Amino acid sequence: MLSRKQKPVKESFVNMTELVLPNDTNTLNNMMGGRMMHLMDIAAAIAAQKHSNRIVVTASVDNVSFRDSIRLGNVVTLQAQVTRAFSSSMEVHIDVWAEDIPSGTKVKSNEAFFTFVAVDQSGRPIDVPEAVPETEEEIKLYDGALRRRQLRLILAGRMKPTDATELKALFELQ
Repeated sequence: MLSRKQKPVKESFVNMTELVLPNDTNTLNNMMGGRMMHLMDIAAAIAAQKHSNRIVVTASVDNVSFRDSIRLGNVVTLQAQVTRAFSSSMEVHIDVWAEDIPSGTKVKSNEAFFTFVAVDQSGRPIDVPEAVPETEEEIKLYDGALRRRQLRLILAGRMKPTDATELKALFELQ
């Protein structure tokens, strides 16, 4: 039985669907990257709010690569879920799928990790429940979250590489 300070990651799952309209596209009729990132931020924020039951703010966005173009008229599905929670921050994983319904094709277009911080009404960080993974995929994402967090902190200049114990363990000879 989970305590009040724990929450299964599946409870944060968000499935968001959008139709790509002309105003969402560039002159080549591809969805603009900024519009895609806007949708990703919304889906990820909702997942973080569902986990924390708090107001959340975006703290960081990992590398966002655009694999396949998303075309005018495609249906875009964003799936977001908290992977791990720390004191007040939460890592959220997002998958983006583009579907051309008339042709019956569906491709994974984007994937990214966002970090959110839960805040109180004054904007100060506030503790969040521990995230509890249950499936094999949830456990895999949970296990990698600390390494990704340490890398983010190093890149932001908030952690020394020598203090990144999880990352150092990857490179030490056994």
